[in-house]
Amino acid sequence: MFGGGGGVWRAVRPRPAEGPPGAAGTDWAPYARLRDAAHSYFLHADVALDAIAGVLGRRRVRGFTLERVVDLTENGASVWQEAAVCDGKRLILWHSEEVTDHEAPGGTVLDSSVQVLPLGAIGHIGMRTVVGRDERGGRMNRGVYLVVATGTVQELSAVPADDAGSATARFRPEAFRFSKSLDDGGPGQIARLIDFGRLLGQLVPEGRR
Repeated sequence: MFGGGGGVWRAVRPRPAEGPPGAAGTDWAPYARLRDAAHSYFLHADVALDAIAGVLGRRRVRGFTLERVVDLTENGASVWQEAAVCDGKRLILWHSEEVTDHEAPGGTVLDSSVQVLPLGAIGHIGMRTVVGRDERGGRMNRGVYLVVATGTVQELSAVPADDAGSATARFRPEAFRFSKSLDDGGPGQIARLIDFGRLLGQLVPEGRR
């Protein structure tokens, strides 16, 4: 958006946190449960969890990743939030952003949306990691960029005709992008997003059957 020793890097595997989650904005990576992670990270965790639970039903969460961005606008701070959840068969995407509404108390409302994508609809998964060194010289991941694309055409644009007079069109498939870095999320969230990308990569063939 989106330790090492002996020269061999090992992904940081956050341990499930003990006790209740912290205030909104706290690092969500240590929390293994979606509910705990959302409450630790989102400003509107109850809205997110209600929307996701409405389509998740009784299915188990296999993996997830969270993102939150605070933008400064002329009306003040605006918070953009998203969650991507996989239940083994589907990718559930929740997104929210604050929208100005002068008729609403406080002057803003939360625009919350949810989208359900069958894993069989995914046509491409690409994951790029930025690998560097830590202070001890050991290998470590410094960032990750994940792209999940479907076969749905999101944008179609005309290409100028060639010398033979033939015109073609270029299409851009629907794609969802997630990223984490040391500055945006830290090593724990980098590791969690890598795990999420690998999970999708393992499950997509199964979802196509």
